[in-house]
Amino acid sequence: MATVSLQASWQNDLTPIGPADWNAEFAAHLLERAAFGGTPEEIAVFAKMTPARAVARLVRFEGTDASSLPPFDHSGIHDPGLEPFPPSRPAVTDKAKATGEALGIKAKPAGNRKLQPIVNKFFYWLRASVLETNRLAYWWANRMLASPQPLREKMALFWHGHFAVNEAKVRDYRKLLGQLELFQKQGTGNFRSLMIAVARDPAMLSFLDAGVNVKGAANENFAREIMELFTMGVGNYTEKDVREAARAFTGWNYQDLKFVVNKDKHDDGEKTFLGKTGRFDGVDIVNIIVDQPVTAEFISAKIYRYFVREDVSPELRKKLGGVLRQSHYEIAPLLETIFLSRDFYSQASVGTQIKSPVQLVVSTYKKLGLASVPGVPDFNSATGPLGQQLYSPPTVAGWAGGRSWITPGLLLERGNFARDFLFPDINFLPPDRYTRAGDIRTVADRIREGMDITAATKPDEKTGVMAESNMLADRDEDFNTRYGSFRGWQMAIERVKPILRDIAPVDLRRMVKDANLTNTTEVVDYLTRRFLRVPPGEDARQKMIAFLNKELGTADIAAAQTYMEDSLRLVLHLVMSQPEYQLA
Repeated sequence: MATVSLQASWQNDLTPIGPADWNAEFAAHLLERAAFGGTPEEIAVFAKMTPARAVARLVRFEGTDASSLPPFDHSGIHDPGLEPFPPSRPAVTDKAKATGEALGIKAKPAGNRKLQPIVNKFFYWLRASVLETNRLAYWWANRMLASPQPLREKMALFWHGHFAVNEAKVRDYRKLLGQLELFQKQGTGNFRSLMIAVARDPAMLSFLDAGVNVKGAANENFAREIMELFTMGVGNYTEKDVREAARAFTGWNYQDLKFVVNKDKHDDGEKTFLGKTGRFDGVDIVNIIVDQPVTAEFISAKIYRYFVREDVSPELRKKLGGVLRQSHYEIAPLLETIFLSRDFYSQASVGTQIKSPVQLVVSTYKKLGLASVPGVPDFNSATGPLGQQLYSPPTVAGWAGGRSWITPGLLLERGNFARDFLFPDINFLPPDRYTRAGDIRTVADRIREGMDITAATKPDEKTGVMAESNMLADRDEDFNTRYGSFRGWQMAIERVKPILRDIAPVDLRRMVKDANLTNTTEVVDYLTRRFLRVPPGEDARQKMIAFLNKELGTADIAAAQTYMEDSLRLVLHLVMSQPEYQLA
């Protein structure tokens, strides 16, 4: 694969490479890491540039225009009456009982199930936000694939894992979209400004329980995470610093999609934090944190691990931190230093990074030359089993990454993904139109058979469990929770726009023809060059050539022109099932 011997002595050397060092292999490596890979044509374009110009095109977006990318197409599912959305079903029904109204819906003045429309609306929003979040993930994946500014999306993905929030806690796709747009806009800008913006972001405020952080009863969640995970790391602050910082953030909250400070809930008293004393608020706390040298080292090292490799020596960590401090926390100069450095192109860095699930899927489509993410297989259902579903990080710390992406089971799932788009499932059931919740299907079937709501929502008798509200079919009740869940799904599916379920237009026959390949050896070598950054072993290569010979019944591509598509797909599946395909 590599035609130039990489210098082992380049490891940990931040000296920039020069035009004489630059070649197609380096250009491919840059696109693999700073973007989501590249087609042979894109690699050729970058290879003709100087390294400085290639990096500037990615980091500074020079010579690119992303204004034609479509904005997110909202389904129009949010109603003003939903705000402020209650924390639980009991909270919404308690409010309705006390006031006669909730979620913009009045309780029925009389009759059975007076609160049922309100309960239905509660479950509607829970379901609708999930479905719209899945559409949002598709929209973002398409930007990763098609944007002429891929590093903007690659950095947004980094910050999504760094400032991790999930839909299950936030329960509002609009807040998630707002945070993503913040990352897309400021992700390569100034870290100090980004950190302040995130601290005021409704998605983060919701995720880390800002509503209960009030004067006299400070909640330490955000204060702890901002130091432990977002800026300095463990061991660089005390428990007193956590408590004092929490006081500074009291009263910070949101109303719908707007940041607000509730002054009557803010502790304006004197605080002592990291050796400084004053009547600090949240912005003051962020500024004090960013002024700590360890913050620059922590952030720059994490960015380095994301783009280069896991191991960062203490000496290199200090150098990277110095670059970030010297640029006054502007991220672009740090990225330029990394992407131009000898270290980035050293033997220790090239072909050593395990692709994240999102990177694996998007880069696969990129290298196929696709213009959009196909609807089959489902993007979310593909990345989820691989360990990374957008907007569903497992913890506030995001995804562990690295070797955690690879287990025997996950490796098998990665191979299954390749087969799923090369040979799509003709029995595919869209997860955004077809719920796999057995109880929901049971309710629908029973109602269709003529049962009333109470009978239709009884739990399966074989479980031996029956809710008290369902034990007497004729008794009056304020609402039926299981029916509310059922109607919530129905109402959500009615309003959320469906994801286009197209199949990837894969044409390997055309790809082989355009590359002027004449025999099976050339085909296997071409596919491995196009899709792998690390070459397979010679034994694996020979086995793939033999497999394609057997499948085609010949080594002559011209003789197999009319029937070779399926055989080419099978051998590409073998290529993508190689351990080397997991590496970037």
